Amino acid sequence: MNERSHESREAVAAFDPLHQAPAPKAPPSGGPESYRLAAALAQHAGRSADASRVADTMVSVWQDVEAALSPVLGRRGVAALYERSLFLAAATHPWLAGMHEGVRATIDFAALKTLLTKQTHAEAAAGSGSLLHAFRELLGSLIGPALAERLLRAVWLKLSSGTAAKDIST
Repeated sequence: MNERSHESREAVAAFDPLHQAPAPKAPPSGGPESYRLAAALAQHAGRSADASRVADTMVSVWQDVEAALSPVLGRRGVAALYERSLFLAAATHPWLAGMHEGVRATIDFAALKTLLTKQTHAEAAAGSGSLLHAFRELLGSLIGPALAERLLRAVWLKLSSGTAAKDIST
């Protein structure tokens, strides 16, 4: 095992000290940051044996991302960055590949939820972590990391504090 993968596993252990949910077996693309996002998603979703809670959490997170960025980028701009992020994350999570085909005016939350619920809990969390990381990196490369963090700070805080919606299917 190389030193970097060992550091990634330590980062997850530090981020998820209670080990409430299984961590992904391999770091998502993007290194330790994606791994921490995946761990946060898995922890937030709880010990559920299926991915439905991860899916609910992700839909809530993406709705928050869209709300935070639409005033600046427009809904089409957010959707375009989301589509590109899906393409990038699909390199390590091939099950995401079909989601980025075609240009959409908005994020298809229902399709995301359906796709995530078909995965295992750990894979849904790992793929979601990679997707969020890709989005964060892409946005940062376009507008600068400091502004990207500032615009999305409330979303990340909400996710890490565990206040994202746990069930939006009502």
